[in-house]
Amino acid sequence: MNLVDQINAAWNWLTASAHWSGGDGIPHRLFEHLGYSALALAIAAVIALPLGALVGHTGRGGFIVVSLANLARAIPTLGLLLLVVTVTSIGLTPVIIPLIALATPPILVNTYEGIRSVDADIKDAAKGMGMKGPGVLLKAEIPVAIPLILLGLRTAAIQVVATATIAAYAGIGGLGRFIVDGLARKDYSSVVGGSVLVVLLAVIVQVAFVGIRRAVVSPGLRGSSRTS
Repeated sequence: MNLVDQINAAWNWLTASAHWSGGDGIPHRLFEHLGYSALALAIAAVIALPLGALVGHTGRGGFIVVSLANLARAIPTLGLLLLVVTVTSIGLTPVIIPLIALATPPILVNTYEGIRSVDADIKDAAKGMGMKGPGVLLKAEIPVAIPLILLGLRTAAIQVVATATIAAYAGIGGLGRFIVDGLARKDYSSVVGGSVLVVLLAVIVQVAFVGIRRAVVSPGLRGSSRTS
């Protein structure tokens, strides 16, 4: 099957009404995929945002944080999935743990770097207004660091959405079912169609974060930052 035939087959698969309804339909699999991705991203953010902000604010433990984050990036996601499946069982847990491990490093490092790079004059001005440590962090450092923090969240979200296809290997749903099941049946239109859906979802996430950035980042910081 040449490239044109593959594109036509994928288009026919994507536009077939049978693939847009039922438990195995695209909307249901998309909802599952978004659920796994959002859960993993939320847990990673709960872990990484406070830790990155604390380390960046205090200046203590930065080397350890960056080293651990880089170590986590080196762990193959699929290998970690198979390890967790072996230790636990097939289901949601072995999917969420590798996705959390994937999402945490960019959020952690960008939050740390964003807080750490805030100009000392801004911190001094906040302290001169009577702010203490938490006030300086919340009212001065975090607002200035928001562009880098959002970049970390955006990077993590795109990586998680693209990698959540591994859920199919753990026996649960998501868009990865179209790819894994298609490979098993040698139904390459399903494989290509599922891949296209994952790519489109990643692009939508990218666009959504650009919109969020425009909404929450002040024009001055937006103009001086190159995070989009």
